[in-house]
This record gives sequence, structure tokens and C-alpha cells, in this order.
Amino acid sequence: MSAAACIRRLWLSAALIAAPSAAQESQWGLEALMRALAQRDHSQASFVETKHLRLLSRPLTSRGTLTYSPPARLERRTLSPNEEVLRVDGDQVSIEIQARGIKRSAPLQRYPALWGFVESLRATLRGDLEALRTYYRIELAGEAGWWRLSLVPLDARLRLVVEEIRIAGAGGTVRSIEVLEARGDRSVMQILEGKP
Repeated sequence: MSAAACIRRLWLSAALIAAPSAAQESQWGLEALMRALAQRDHSQASFVETKHLRLLSRPLTSRGTLTYSPPARLERRTLSPNEEVLRVDGDQVSIEIQARGIKRSAPLQRYPALWGFVESLRATLRGDLEALRTYYRIELAGEAGWWRLSLVPLDARLRLVVEEIRIAGAGGTVRSIEVLEARGDRSVMQILEGKP
């Protein structure tokens, strides 16, 4: 699996950053959002993802579940159109595609751009603003009732893969995550309640 595909899948797993208390913060802003995220414990959500690829005339749609266990475990389980599990645990990334008999694992440090991406993703999920600023230029627009977080990579190697990540939400709940790739492809994940 390419680094770009891993980055796209892992970032979209950030759908689990929803947290209940950001809307209740008296001073809304990036710090308040991060404080709300820091309160998050183990999370699970359903998703519908639409990928717009330059090479295809129609977008691809997938459905599945996302799981985050602080501080370092992420799992994206795609249920349709094909079953696939992408997992990051500590400093290891693995993928399983049962229908093809594929099961691979590799250390994140082997891929510096992917490593930086994963660390920034986990920083977001932990609400760790200082760590997040290590990897991205961050802008927050809107207010607690409807906001958008824009993340632009600072690392040149990561910018070769990801142009911008946009996370939209209401209060402390993430509603969508859009990844704009450097080569023109785009993925949009809608976060759903309940099972896919």
C-alpha cells in the first residue's frame, strides 16, 4: 500500500475526534476545541467515505467503522464494498485484506512522511495542540455551533502527499473530514451515528 493511501485512510479515521464538551466552553477557539478533544476516551463511529479520484469518472464509496483507543491505537474497518482493516498501534501500521489473503505490517519510522502524519493525527485525537503544531499550520473558522479546522502540512515530504485537511463539526462533534491530496484527488468522510 502506498504512503498516500495509508495517509488518506488514517487521516479519515480522525472522525473519532468528536467530544461532548467543546460547545460548552465559554471562550470558543482552538484551545477550547483541543481541551474538549483531550477529554475523549475510547471511541467508535460509523463512516461513509466518498473518494474522488482523477482517474475515475465516478467517485468510490466505502462504509465501515472507526475505533480510537488513546493514546496510540487507531483502527479503520471497511465493511463495503470490500472488507479491509487498517490499524496503527504504537509505531506499527498494518493492513489486512482477507479476500486477497494480504496481511502486512511495517514500522512507521521507515516512512517519515507517514510517521509525521500519524503523529499529528494522534495529537489531534488527544487534543495535543503543541504536537499538532509541529506538523501543521492550523486555522479554525466559525464558532462552536459550526466550525472548520484547516490543517496544512509544514513538512515538505508530507506536502507531496497531502495539500490540506479540513475537519468540520458542530460543537464537539466532527461531522466530516475532507482530505485534499497534492495530486488532485479528494476524499470526504461523513461521520454517522450508529452502525453502518
